Amino acid sequence: MAGGVSAAGEPLTLDIDSLDLEANGVAHHEGKVVFVRGALPGERVRATLVRRKPRFDVAQTVEVLRESPSRVVPRCPHFGVCGGCSMQHLEPGAQLAIKQRALEDQLWHIGKVRPGSILRPLAGPVWGYRYRARLSVRHVPKKGGVLVGFHERGSSYVADMRECHVLPPRVSDLLVPLRELVGGLSLRERLPQVEVAVGEHDAGLLVALVLRVLDAPGAQDRSRLLEFAAREHVELWLQPKGPDSIELLCTADGRPAGSDGDSQLAYRLREFDVAMPFRPTDFTQVNHRINEVLVSRAIRLLGPQPEDRVADLFCGLGNFSLPLARRAREVVGVEGSETLVRRAQHNALLNGLGDRTTFRAANLFDEGAAGFRALGRFDRVLIDPPREGALEVAKALAADPGKPVRVVYVSCNPATLARDAAILVHQGGFAMTAAGAVDMFPQTSHVESMAVFEPSTGSA
Repeated sequence: MAGGVSAAGEPLTLDIDSLDLEANGVAHHEGKVVFVRGALPGERVRATLVRRKPRFDVAQTVEVLRESPSRVVPRCPHFGVCGGCSMQHLEPGAQLAIKQRALEDQLWHIGKVRPGSILRPLAGPVWGYRYRARLSVRHVPKKGGVLVGFHERGSSYVADMRECHVLPPRVSDLLVPLRELVGGLSLRERLPQVEVAVGEHDAGLLVALVLRVLDAPGAQDRSRLLEFAAREHVELWLQPKGPDSIELLCTADGRPAGSDGDSQLAYRLREFDVAMPFRPTDFTQVNHRINEVLVSRAIRLLGPQPEDRVADLFCGLGNFSLPLARRAREVVGVEGSETLVRRAQHNALLNGLGDRTTFRAANLFDEGAAGFRALGRFDRVLIDPPREGALEVAKALAADPGKPVRVVYVSCNPATLARDAAILVHQGGFAMTAAGAVDMFPQTSHVESMAVFEPSTGSA
């Protein structure tokens, strides 16, 4: 192109410097940053520009000229098209190292904080770990009928998936039967989503499928659904409206739902002798194996003592609250959802911990320092917020003269962790004593992490 500016579609030779948070290679060309799909740090690639922006360009790798020693052959034939994974071409140990580096970079560049020590990254199974998934459903006659899967990368189209290696094999094997099932229903145009939840059961894994239905299924459709559930041994649920509208259609042996209308899904935290029943639309961690290790480390780092009063903020079903109650005098769990609060209370009673736990519904995104102080003084605080982080909680802790002796913050977004850490450290007089990455989502660029805060000397 005239003036030395490369045009979209023109092949370029690029040296890859690093990886961004979406697992794209980062290169520089003609004074601009180029994000290169499918490229790894240290590689030289041939790539074509697919998008031009004023401040950056996006390119697609077409040939690797100098290969990274960390490059591996992707296990899934859909990798590169399906948006469910972005790192299958990178060796798992290198994936984890990049996530740890991303965490440290975000903490410094956004929060201007550095941990006193780096925790050993937590890692577990890299395949078959995903016990929760939201699969899109589309009837696309040009592609042979119904598609069930994740969206294509960077697109609203549904990937033409026939297998998925981050799902348990039991669930991956259901992708094609699900396509055939939905294709045979009269409401196939009115069924946009299938939510998958996997739990433990006496006979092994139990799979629950929640069908988002915009119209109620008729008698013939119901008959086909019951036959499918019996043949594939899955619970089937219908969701006509929001997540709280779900109703059990049939059990895993194909029997219509009884009067109780509840699931047999559960997971266990064996170290703490805790069983956690859940419904398929309740929030639970995607990776149950890593969750067990995560809970164990978080409680060990928090260090609750038998006389302590502990807060578990954004407590959900009680994933941390109930194990904490095995160690502390009292645990107060706070959660925005009334439904989850009721289910946490039920789980506490089920595990014999009702006398050590109190659960309250409160919007922690709006609660100021006064609202937090109204909960009383806590010796230790655990925070496990969604991606939005815990800004108001951080401000409340920073302003609280009766600081807890330790705070453990479990994060699913290093950017909001860094923002909140800046408040705790620079305004609240805390020190970040440790931090580390948690590989909750192998093969993806998602970064989960954990950080520990203690009052600086003289600030308590």
